[in-house]
Amino acid sequence: MRVQPKFAVALVVALAAGASQAQDIEQGRKKAEACVGCHGPNGNSTLSQYPILAGQTARYLYLQLKDFKEGRRTEPQMELFAKDLSREDMFDLAAFFAAQKLRPAANFEPDPAKAERGKKKSEEVLCTTCHLGGFMGQNEIPRVAGQHYEYIVKQLKDFKTAKRTNDAGNMASVSRTLSDRDIDDLANFLAGLY
Repeated sequence: MRVQPKFAVALVVALAAGASQAQDIEQGRKKAEACVGCHGPNGNSTLSQYPILAGQTARYLYLQLKDFKEGRRTEPQMELFAKDLSREDMFDLAAFFAAQKLRPAANFEPDPAKAERGKKKSEEVLCTTCHLGGFMGQNEIPRVAGQHYEYIVKQLKDFKTAKRTNDAGNMASVSRTLSDRDIDDLANFLAGLY
C-alpha cells in the first residue's frame, strides 16, 4: 500500500503536534518546584551527590523518571518522588529540564594529571561512541560533560557492581574494565568539561 504524499504530510504534522502537546515546559517548570531541593534551580544542582539535570536530553530524562517509577533504577528519594508521576508529568519535567542551560559546577577543580589520564581512558574505551564528541549525550544517552565529580564516580561504581542496571548493558560492560583509579581519572576529566 502506497501512502499519498498529502496524507503523509498531514500525518507527520499531526504526530508532531501531538508530541509537542505531550511536553509542556511551563507545566514542567511548576512541577519542578519539588525538585529544587536536590537538583537546584533550573536543574543546576549545587549538591555534588545529585546530578545536574539542566541541558540533558528530554528523552534521557523521561526514561530515567520512568525507570525510577517502574523500579528499573533505584534511589530511595527518587523512587518516592517518581511513584506518583503520570506519563504527562514525566514528559513535562523532562521538557523543562532539557530546555534549561547547564551552569558548570563551581565547587570542583579537576586535577590536571588525572583529567589527562581520564581523557586517554575515555578514548581507549570509546566513550564518545555513545556520549558523542564533547560528551554532550544524545537521545537516551546522558550528557556527562560538566556533571558533578562525585555523581560520576558513584554512577560508574554502581554500573561496575551492577547496583545500577537500567542501560542496555553498555555501561556495565565498560565499567567492569575500569579500576578505581580509572574511575577517579574519568570523573576528573568529565567534570572539568563544559
